Amino acid sequence: MVKKQYFKECYVISSKPSSSSTFLQSFRPSSLFLLTPSGKMPTSLLHQFQLQPLSSLHHQQYSIIGIRSAHLSSTEQKPSSSSANRTVQSCLTAAEVQPTKFDVIPRRSRRMHVQHLIEHIRAVHKKDRVEFLDRMVARRQDCSVGTGSSFDLNDLLMALVLAEEPDLALRTFSIVSVKGLLVPDSWTYSTLIRCHCMKGHLDEAQQVFDFMTESGFSPTVATVTELINSYCRKGGLKGAFAVFDSMGRIGISPTIQTYNCLIKGLCYVGRVEEALDMLKGIMNNGPVKPDIYTYTAVMDGFCKVGRSDEALELLKEAMEGGLSPNVVTYNTLFNGYTREGRPGKGLGVLRRMKERGCLPDCVSYRTLIHGLLKWGKARAALRVYREMEGSGFEVDERMMNVLVRGLCRASLKGSNANANATDLLEGACQLFGKMQSMDLAVDYNTYGLVVSSLSVGRRSEEALVNVERMVGEGLWPRMIDLEGVIKGLCKEGKIEKALSVLVLMEGGRYPRRRVPYNILVTEFNRIGMVSSACSVYGIALKRGVIPEKKPKLGRVVYL
Repeated sequence: MVKKQYFKECYVISSKPSSSSTFLQSFRPSSLFLLTPSGKMPTSLLHQFQLQPLSSLHHQQYSIIGIRSAHLSSTEQKPSSSSANRTVQSCLTAAEVQPTKFDVIPRRSRRMHVQHLIEHIRAVHKKDRVEFLDRMVARRQDCSVGTGSSFDLNDLLMALVLAEEPDLALRTFSIVSVKGLLVPDSWTYSTLIRCHCMKGHLDEAQQVFDFMTESGFSPTVATVTELINSYCRKGGLKGAFAVFDSMGRIGISPTIQTYNCLIKGLCYVGRVEEALDMLKGIMNNGPVKPDIYTYTAVMDGFCKVGRSDEALELLKEAMEGGLSPNVVTYNTLFNGYTREGRPGKGLGVLRRMKERGCLPDCVSYRTLIHGLLKWGKARAALRVYREMEGSGFEVDERMMNVLVRGLCRASLKGSNANANATDLLEGACQLFGKMQSMDLAVDYNTYGLVVSSLSVGRRSEEALVNVERMVGEGLWPRMIDLEGVIKGLCKEGKIEKALSVLVLMEGGRYPRRRVPYNILVTEFNRIGMVSSACSVYGIALKRGVIPEKKPKLGRVVYL
């Protein structure tokens, strides 16, 4: 049973021929139902009318009569002759109807139809889509697709937009307009505005909007909001407010989403005080009430100009007004406190966030970890990472590389005897080992910092193992890292392994430097192995390097 409320406007077929084929073409066949001239009234549909889709009729045999607010009975009784007369009296002839002014009732299945078209479009390779659309338009010209089912050109245009093909949507519109297959209506113009907004062509979008309103079409508030949002994303507040001011003239009331776009636009260009004034104006005098997204937009503006504490006060105000902050709201504060060099304040916000039942997401944890590492809070960053891991979030290789590098840098800043530095190095090594066990890609800089940290942390043999692993993967360590390994091995009394690093350097075609030779000669001199010092010194001379340190003559100890 078709419900009465879906037919606030319908169309009746009379038996008189019509000369206006353009009028017929202006309607969307699969969007509306038409009366046949036979007058049959099956009880399976509507008891007052028999309905058929326009695509099943021969256009030249009928004319269209528009019925405005026609009464469609849902009773089992036949309509009386007086009722039929009243219905006929409410009709307008085709000549009196302006087809482009008629708003066709949207199908309940329109969204499903558009989704179906999107799936068809995405199933076609990008390079074949132009040909595919040309075939669709050609079939539409014959009012059939495949087995004869009709489809709506406006739906096709919207499907192209949602499939992120605005260029093809504009091209298709040009073709069907030239062929007379589509008389634009408000849906068409809204789709065109969206196309131009997606492409960033705001001048063209504005032209379509102006033409649309001047032609008597009323855009939806969603269309106007999208145009305003496009202006705001590009910092074009003058254009955004011009469109906003025109809403009253064309009889459209802004929604809170419209105000949110303007507030975000003001914050984007740093005009946070004006954004705050607009928020207060909405609260006190506005036809709509601010939502949590309104507050979040203003908070983000304050955080970006170093006023995160004021943003936190706005959050308290929103909660007092009965609004519940979401994870994006809290992430705004994390970003703000990180920018200001106060990541510890962000940890306090994280604690209160969880107490209020709002669970952090991956972005929350990443923002905090990056901020803590940036401002030298490596131990706290490691705690947040472990909490993140315990919450079930998967940490990708990029985040792992960042964390390992941060921990290594922090350990290098401490001394070898510093327990905190030792703990940080151990944490870095554990994460590094986990990356290798998970077969995650290790960044070149991460490798270098791990090698350097191990050398400084008196774990030079582990450093050497990683050097050999790097070489095996085709990554040659930096000269400075290899020199650190040689120095560390010498300090630990592992001279033979230090010599193996020197041999590795010779094979890697590194530039000739004095440093590794100086380190080895000095160490051999220290332990009295003068002959070995002389050997290293001789190798250096053959390579064209003159070490600053020379072998000390004295007691000879053979290696």
